Amino acid sequence: MIREVYINETNCITPLGFDVASNIEAIVRGDSGIQLHQDIALMPIPFYASIISNEKINSAFEKISTENKYSRLEKMMILALEPIIKKSGIELNSKTAFILSTTKGNVTALKNDSEESFNSAHLDVLAKKVADFFGFKTQPIVVSNACVSGILAVSVAKRMIQSKLYDNVFVVAGDEVSEFVLSGFNSFQAMSELPCKPYSKNRTGVSLGEATAAVLISANPATAKIKVIGDSSINDANHISGPSRTGEGLFRSIQNALKEAQIEVDKIDYISAHGTATPFNDEMEAIALNRLGLQNVPINSLKGFYGHTLGASGLLETVIGIESVNQNMLFESKGFDEIGVSESINVVEKHKEATIEYFLKTASGFGGCNTAVILKR
Repeated sequence: MIREVYINETNCITPLGFDVASNIEAIVRGDSGIQLHQDIALMPIPFYASIISNEKINSAFEKISTENKYSRLEKMMILALEPIIKKSGIELNSKTAFILSTTKGNVTALKNDSEESFNSAHLDVLAKKVADFFGFKTQPIVVSNACVSGILAVSVAKRMIQSKLYDNVFVVAGDEVSEFVLSGFNSFQAMSELPCKPYSKNRTGVSLGEATAAVLISANPATAKIKVIGDSSINDANHISGPSRTGEGLFRSIQNALKEAQIEVDKIDYISAHGTATPFNDEMEAIALNRLGLQNVPINSLKGFYGHTLGASGLLETVIGIESVNQNMLFESKGFDEIGVSESINVVEKHKEATIEYFLKTASGFGGCNTAVILKR
């Protein structure tokens, strides 16, 4: 019999708060982390992004460590993980794995032209530093697959538990707003001049953001917040930065996840989508969801609250989605006004009460990657 898999602990570090409760309170109030920034070290012109203040990161980190050898991203990741490792009381032995998920990791280290900086930009070095802070006994595992990284790490953890390699897996996902990332999206002309508007007619692109999120995934139902019942990740092999126009990869990912979960399409009560507010991503998602018959299911994008947090987004949005399920509440898709995709979808325009039994989390990213995970109350 295949083992059942659960998410038992969750946490997040974002511009809206340094724990899950404060993030939910901010979302309910309608607060957004996206603000206008003027920082020539990041970009020569003013830009909208969702950025955590250095003072908040440093003062929070000082409460758990006096060491000054950690990068800004490492501090954010450690801050996300520390409370859930402590609260779980789980021994970090050979049956407890650690997955670090990121898109760009410590890419800011490359600003300094030294061998040490070059070395610290490697993702395995980042993972080892975070793992060593807590004293994990197992070799850290890195999941880095563009913008699906955070949710793909949940799939990887699920399979590792089902295969009985591990009983518990701690997952942290994170990325920061950097000159590298800003200049990259700007060169695609994909950045919005105003806070992003997912699925809207007048959307003009992404707002970037930064965050870290952490979860404990285990085979233990006793302390479970939610059950992970199906997952799939399919690459559409369409283009380095453009998704399949027919949504093929996302369509197949969701189809496979439903098959593994052994549920019909009409059982899905809520979709937490990728919703980057770029013309191609939102259109592709609407097409894929219509092909599956999911067009009437309530859907939101949390990018209007957090911006696109790259490798963190899939895990952060799963953490918030779990709260939606357990608090019987659908959160608005902030920034949405008038439908701007060719196929109709049921975008959540205002916070509303709802009973959610089955929840679908999707993500798509550069290189044609797509991931879908189905979770059950």
